[in-house]
Amino acid sequence: MRWPRKHTFGLWPKGRRSSGAAAGQAHIATVATIYDPNCEEKEKYTAQNADDYYSQAQTVDLDADVAGKYTKPEEAHWLVRRIYFLSWITSYDRERAFADLIAGITLGLTIIPQSIAYAALAGLSSEYGLYSAFIGSIIYVFFGTIPQVSIGPTSLMAILTLQFCADKPVQVVIVLAFLAGLVELAMGVFQLGFIVSFIPAPVTKAFTSGTAVIVVFAQIKNLLGVRLKGFPSIIDFFTNIHPTDAVMGVSCMVVLLSLRLLSQVKFKQDTAVTRRLKKILWYISISRNALVVFFTGLLVFIWVKKSSMEAVPFALSAKVSSAMPSFKLPPFAFEYQNRTYVFTDILHELGSGIVVVPIVAVLANVAIAKAFVKDGNLDASQEMLTLGLCNIAGSFFSAMPTCGAFTRSAVSQASGVRTPMAGIYTGLIVLSALSILTPYFQYIPKASLSAVLIAAVIFMVSILISYPAYLTDMLTFKQIDLAPVKELWQTNKKDFFSWVGSFIICLVAGVELGLLFGIVLSMIFILLRLGNPKIEVSLKKHESIYYVHVVPQSDVYYTGVDTLRAELRTACSLYHHDFPVMLDCARFMQFDATFSEMLIAVAKEMAANDVLLILQNMSLKVQQMLPVISNVRFWHEDGDLSSHLQPEKEVVPPQLEAKV
Repeated sequence: MRWPRKHTFGLWPKGRRSSGAAAGQAHIATVATIYDPNCEEKEKYTAQNADDYYSQAQTVDLDADVAGKYTKPEEAHWLVRRIYFLSWITSYDRERAFADLIAGITLGLTIIPQSIAYAALAGLSSEYGLYSAFIGSIIYVFFGTIPQVSIGPTSLMAILTLQFCADKPVQVVIVLAFLAGLVELAMGVFQLGFIVSFIPAPVTKAFTSGTAVIVVFAQIKNLLGVRLKGFPSIIDFFTNIHPTDAVMGVSCMVVLLSLRLLSQVKFKQDTAVTRRLKKILWYISISRNALVVFFTGLLVFIWVKKSSMEAVPFALSAKVSSAMPSFKLPPFAFEYQNRTYVFTDILHELGSGIVVVPIVAVLANVAIAKAFVKDGNLDASQEMLTLGLCNIAGSFFSAMPTCGAFTRSAVSQASGVRTPMAGIYTGLIVLSALSILTPYFQYIPKASLSAVLIAAVIFMVSILISYPAYLTDMLTFKQIDLAPVKELWQTNKKDFFSWVGSFIICLVAGVELGLLFGIVLSMIFILLRLGNPKIEVSLKKHESIYYVHVVPQSDVYYTGVDTLRAELRTACSLYHHDFPVMLDCARFMQFDATFSEMLIAVAKEMAANDVLLILQNMSLKVQQMLPVISNVRFWHEDGDLSSHLQPEKEVVPPQLEAKV
C-alpha cells in the first residue's frame, strides 16, 4: 500500500482556516499539504503554506501610552555598564551615604581580623592580607554591580595560595594575583562565564567543604601550640602541645562560638529598648573576630610592657617591617636566596594554579552575586571584569589573590548597605589600620588567629544547601544540617558520588585535583545523558485505532540518534509491525543531517512492512529538510488524528507515483 502525498495536518494558525472550510465544505487536511505535486521537485514546498505557518506574530497598532509603558527600556551606554558607579552616583543622597557609612564601618571591623588571619593561613605576613582588603574594597566601588559583595582575602584564596605557593618567595604570590586577574579579566571580556556552569552544585559544595576541612587541619597545630613542621605522628602531636597556647586557642574558640549566638537572642516583648538592645547584641556578634584579636593582642602587649617579649608564653605573629602599601610593578623577575627568578620560572612554579585560582574565584564571586542580585538580572561578565581588575590592581600593591567572601557579604546585607560606596569606608578603615596598628600586629597570638579561622570555616561544610540558603545561614548564624547526605544517596546517586569523590580527592590529592575530578565526572554524566536519552514507548488507542507512541523524555541531540533508532526498531518488532508509529519530535534539538538520515532509514524500514510513521510536532522548517516519503505523515495536536492513522485508498495517477 502506498501513501504518495506528503501530508501536513493541523498546521493552520488559529483563525486562519480556508474559506472553503468555513463555508461548511468537506475540507480535509490534505488541502493544506505543503507538497504540491504540480511543482518541480525543488519547489515542492509552496511558499504560501509556509508563510501561513510562520506568520505567527501579527502587527498591532498600539496607543502611544501603552507602547511606552510596555517598551523594553533602552540599554545603558557601554561606558556606564562598565564603569558601573556612573549609573548610581548621580542619585546618591544623604540617606544612602549614611547607610553605606554604617555598613562600611561594620564591614571594616570584620575584614581587618579576617585579612590578618587569612594572610597567616596563606603563609604570609599580616600586611599582605590588609593590602588585599584595601585595594579590593576600593576598586569594587567603581566597577562592581552588587553592593553586598566584598572583595578581599578569603579562606578559599588563602588555601589555594598556600597550595601553589608554599615555601616559595612572596613575590610568587604577588605574580599569582596578577596572572589570576588577567585570566578573570579575559573571561569577562570574552564572556566566558558559562564555564562555571559546568561545575555543578555538589562539586562546588564538596570543594568548599574540603577546603574548610583542610583549613581546620592546617590551623589545629597553631591552635594548640604544636610547633612541629610537616605532619607529625599522633604521639608527637599530643606530646608537643603547649598548654598556654592550647588554653588561649580553646578559650578564643569558646568565646567566638558564644558570641556567635548573641544574634539569636530573642526577647519576649518587642519594644524600642529591646530592639535597640538586640541591635547592640548583633553588632557585638559580628564584631567578635575583631574583639578576640584586639583583647588577646592587648593582653600580650601588657605582658610585654611589664616583662619582656621573651617572657610571653604564647607563639606570636611575625613582626611587620613595612606598613603603608606602595605602588610598584609586580615582581616579574627577582632574586631570592642566591637564585634569580625570571617570569618563565614563576610560571613553572605556579603550574595549574594560574587557571585553578581564577576559576575558583569567579565561581565564588558569581555565586555570591547571584544570591544578592535584586532583579535577577546579573551581569556576570561585569563581575568577572571587576574581579580581574581588583586582582591586577592588587598586584601593584603587593596583594594576594582575592575574591568575594560569603561571611562579609552576609554582614554587609545585614548592615543595610545601599551601594558599593560602602567599600570606600571599609578601605579607609583598613588603610588606617595599616598606618596606625601595623607595629602592634606582632603582639597577636597565633592561637587566636587560628581560632578565628576555624570558627569561620567550620560552618562552610555544606552538602545540599544552595548558596542563598548558605548565606542566610551565615547571616543568622545557624548551624548547617548535614542530614541531607542520606537523602542525596536515595534520590540522586550521581550527585552523591560527585560530592563524595570530589570531597575525598580534595583532602587526599589537593583541592585543584578534587575540583578537576568533579568537573570531569560531571562532563561524563552529561555525555552519557546526551548519548542515551530517556524514551517512553506505549501502545495507545484513538477511537477504534491503535498506534505506538514514542515520546522522548529528555532533549535529543545528534548524539542520541542511535538510541532513538534502536527504540523505534524495538517498538516495531514488539508489536509485529501491526500498528502505525507516532514519534513526538518536540524535543529534537538542533535538527541536522544526522536526524534526517536516521528518519529516512527508519521510514524505509517501516515502509517495507507497510507501517505508517507519523512525525508529531515537527515544524515546517524542519519538514523541509526531509524528502517526500510515501509512508511519512506530519501531525500537530490541533489536527485530526483519525485521518492520519489510516492509509489512503485513493487511486494514484501513474505519472504522480513515478514523480514521487
